[in-house]
Amino acid sequence: MKPPPFEYHSPQDAEQALALLSELDDAKVLAGGQSLVPLLNFRLAEPAHLVDLNGVGSLAYVRRTDGRLRIGSMVRQSMLEASPVTARHWPILTEALHWVAHPQIRNRGTVGGSVAHADPAAELPITFAALDARFHVRSSGGDRAIEWSDFFVTHLTTALAPDEILVEIEVPPLTPATGWAFTEFARRHGDFALGGAAALVTMDDGICRQARIALLGAADTPIRADAAERALAGVRVDEETAAEAAHLAAADIKPTGDIHGSSEYRRNLIEAMVRRGVLRAAERAGKEGDGG
Repeated sequence: MKPPPFEYHSPQDAEQALALLSELDDAKVLAGGQSLVPLLNFRLAEPAHLVDLNGVGSLAYVRRTDGRLRIGSMVRQSMLEASPVTARHWPILTEALHWVAHPQIRNRGTVGGSVAHADPAAELPITFAALDARFHVRSSGGDRAIEWSDFFVTHLTTALAPDEILVEIEVPPLTPATGWAFTEFARRHGDFALGGAAALVTMDDGICRQARIALLGAADTPIRADAAERALAGVRVDEETAAEAAHLAAADIKPTGDIHGSSEYRRNLIEAMVRRGVLRAAERAGKEGDGG
């Protein structure tokens, strides 16, 4: 199928892009195009204008500043995946990116585009939720920062205003002795996941001091498994406590069922992914604590 007609705009800096968004009615931002272009082709989106950010090179960077990771919204997913800074200090992002579609998609898709698309079955929004990320957005009227929990509103919908663009993702540093794991299951590698989890576990002398668990495909937005996180705090992570936490994580979720799996199947799958992720994260945390 072919996309509907639209007027194409190619700004060369962020200021030009923001000016266009403030002036135009019914405009969409084009980043990597891996989500928007299929929507256009299927006529699920019919904007009058496309504002292409691919000429805005100032939004493509990965850097560590004052211990925090700062990712420009136009960074390609493959660039973040290959970043030694990410691999050393935020390895859960590197692991999550391995699961994103295929290398050809990651070479084109942007980090900001995935976040702004807000698919609750996508790997990056879930991982940023586990990392307590903050999203920096900009309009011609100024900048604002939005916590991840306020950014994702519902399915494929964020708190971005029509005249705003996502410019940066900010990720706080991980506490020492924090292990990580990203787990998911798909029918075939590269397909949309049927369920998954991003888990961060901080250990101290064999005891879990903090857990952060985000669920993939469990709701209309990325969500955290608060009850599971509370249950793990102050206990030794083993098969029994991980299973109990996973059961709590899946107890109240109602994933949407379809031809690929019923709601009950997906709930059971997410429970299994949480248990596996918590155990793997705790094991890695122990190695980190031992200087491994």
